[in-house]
Amino acid sequence: MSLVLRTEPAEGIAVLTLNRPSALNAMSAELVQSLHEQLQAIAVDPAVRVVILTGAGRGFCAGLDLGGYGEAPHTAHLGRTQKMFAVQKHIASLIPTLRSLPQPVIAAVNGPAAGGGFALVMGSDIRLAARSAKFNAAFIRIGLSACDIGTSWLLPRLVGVARAQELMLTGRLFDADEAYRIGLVVDLLDDDALMDAALTKAHEIMRNSPFGVALTKEGMWGALEIPALQNAIDMENRQQVMATATKDYAEATAAFLQRRPPNYTNS
Repeated sequence: MSLVLRTEPAEGIAVLTLNRPSALNAMSAELVQSLHEQLQAIAVDPAVRVVILTGAGRGFCAGLDLGGYGEAPHTAHLGRTQKMFAVQKHIASLIPTLRSLPQPVIAAVNGPAAGGGFALVMGSDIRLAARSAKFNAAFIRIGLSACDIGTSWLLPRLVGVARAQELMLTGRLFDADEAYRIGLVVDLLDDDALMDAALTKAHEIMRNSPFGVALTKEGMWGALEIPALQNAIDMENRQQVMATATKDYAEATAAFLQRRPPNYTNS
């Protein structure tokens, strides 16, 4: 049984479903490796325009499987500390993988998202939540730091420093209503409407050119990581000139003037 299922409910859309429902999709070495492999395959798949990430059953992802994560790949020969370090890197590298993916990732949070699952939500580009969703920076509740898997960088940028400090220092569980109120998620939906909303959002993204979307994702993340307004403007200037050299730019302009849907070819 695959621990990350890939389905394609519509042209251009890949849904990745974490598939350990009996464990609330907790992270094992096998699940994390499967997610890495699926994301790597999607990154070079020209047919995929948008990714939706969700969980099977009643949970999104409960974080690290405390019953036993297993070993990261290719580490059987290492000592205990080295193996633990490899496990940490195996999980944490999911966030840069999500960030570098050319396609936008929509997190459809269908239930609890704790610890590493919380990080996957934050590492996505758009976050939607069902009313049953719950969140917390769970690491601090098991004797570790709440600064894990990119949380110390991502959470303050999404909800503000003061709120992030409180959520990380307490590790408290908060519900979907609060997540929506503080801006962690952009839409709050009834459970049975979540996937339809994610698909609708994916179709909205696909009205735009593949190159334009990829540049926008790269530029938005890049702007969070650079120190000054002028750095962002310099990057934006180059993006715009690059985009005007594509056939899709000419097609988008013609389609607008002719009042018809564009036919993008990513060329």
